[in-house]
Amino acid sequence: MANAGIVQVALLLCFSTTALSMSYNVLQVQQRGSVSASWTLIWQLNGTLHNCLQDRMDFKFPKEVKLQKFQKEEAILVIHEMLQQIFDLFGRNFSSTGWNETIIEKLSEELSWQMDHLEPALEKIMEEEKVTLKENTTLLHLKKYYLRIVQYLKAKLYSRCAWIVVRGHILKNFSVLYKLTHFVFKN
Repeated sequence: MANAGIVQVALLLCFSTTALSMSYNVLQVQQRGSVSASWTLIWQLNGTLHNCLQDRMDFKFPKEVKLQKFQKEEAILVIHEMLQQIFDLFGRNFSSTGWNETIIEKLSEELSWQMDHLEPALEKIMEEEKVTLKENTTLLHLKKYYLRIVQYLKAKLYSRCAWIVVRGHILKNFSVLYKLTHFVFKN
């Protein structure tokens, strides 16, 4: 009788692992497509840096994110945090840019879609407590990075050149997101 219970638990674990693995495969395809779509939308926002060279800034993107040496669970947290921060960033005053608001709306929808589709994986991570948010220095470094961007925009009074500088950094962020998405879901 006890053996039957153990077998049932073992089967349940196997099925849940298989289901999670299959959902990760679907999520990979969805996330990579959506990251590419977001990158394309940001690229469509007009503006070149050559008129704004005096406004260039290094916001010091966290090195540990570039190196991508994460457990799958931590990488999902990093992806979600980056998406959330970028979403919040483009919700700020960009009126001086002359950017097409429809593109910004589509970008916001795309970012929101990506975060919504990561939620089940995040909930699973939180349930299993594999990664502790409070102790995660990578997330803290990411938050500080995006805070530096916000402070820069405020100091530059959300000028067109400041936004063009930020846009360039966010394009690089999406290259990192694309690589992270590949890393997370290939294993």
